[in-house]
Amino acid sequence: MVLEAETIFIVDLLAIFAIYVIVNLSLNMEFGYTGIPNFGKVLAVGAGAFVAASIPGRIFASIAGIEGDYITDNLLIVSQINLWLVDNVGIGFVVFFLTLGIAAGVGGGIGLLTSYPAIRLRGDYLAITLLAFGESIRIIGNNYTPLVGGTLGVQVPDPLSFLPNELRFPIATIGLVAIAAVIYVYSERMIRSPLGRMLRAVRDNEVAAEALGKNSMQIRIKVIMISAALAAIGGALYAFYVGGTIAFAYDRASWTFWPFLMILIGGLANNKGVLIGTLVFVTLRKFIIFFKDSLEGFVPFDVIWLDFLLLGAILLAILLYRPQGIFVEKPTPTLANKTDEEQSKMRKIFNLFFK
Repeated sequence: MVLEAETIFIVDLLAIFAIYVIVNLSLNMEFGYTGIPNFGKVLAVGAGAFVAASIPGRIFASIAGIEGDYITDNLLIVSQINLWLVDNVGIGFVVFFLTLGIAAGVGGGIGLLTSYPAIRLRGDYLAITLLAFGESIRIIGNNYTPLVGGTLGVQVPDPLSFLPNELRFPIATIGLVAIAAVIYVYSERMIRSPLGRMLRAVRDNEVAAEALGKNSMQIRIKVIMISAALAAIGGALYAFYVGGTIAFAYDRASWTFWPFLMILIGGLANNKGVLIGTLVFVTLRKFIIFFKDSLEGFVPFDVIWLDFLLLGAILLAILLYRPQGIFVEKPTPTLANKTDEEQSKMRKIFNLFFK
């Protein structure tokens, strides 16, 4: 069975949408709810992708007894690993989820490292500092060959290699959408908790929050760490989905400025807006990529720049005419604390019998 072009288009669109939803929810947590302008988002995403490119392949090769230099002989080794995974599906999934956990840990560690400027800097100064951090990941990946093969990149083992080719991408897309849904629920529950109110308080008036006894420095560090861990998971999933990693693919336009554009389209501090903004952006860009060649000769510039020009024009239009985005931030009711309710019930039972 061969998939139709329309089916491939939709499957790929949903997969990229799910990955960007994960990255954008993490950015919305930082920028939308806490007011931290993280212009170095690519750092955590790239770190997750580099983990997926460098760790699971070596684990699989070690378990399967495949010898050779993982970087120099990468294509041959990964091909042998994919054949081995056909008969070892369970190990493939265990290592896959282990890789996501390692990526989250590495992302959180990088978030802790980059959070130190966030303690002292604010506004433009913080944004520029984080932007410089973000640039470092691509330079390291390009120049430190043992990590992801330098400028040539590496292939990533496919845990779904046991599936027929026509089912591999649809099944992978279903998995990506499921993981994105879990992260969305987590983000929604977090912002509806007392922590979510605290994030807004720090964003709106940090001095007032501190006057009420809130430790804004600690909150900013935690948020940067958590969002970096989520973004790293998104980067690792992207590496698994495309089947390879190359350092120059993790540039600030794709993994920092576009996520900012998506959450601006949907609306800051609104997770539903993040979903809509991401869907609008990803769909529009996919259409541009698919049909821009047909416009060659009709536009006075190279069509390769068409998506950058159109998306830049959209950003300007939003900032001028709809700066709050499609969905405006609304007050979110705090979810009941079940632990407190359970403790209250236990206290009533205790009072009934012993008082």
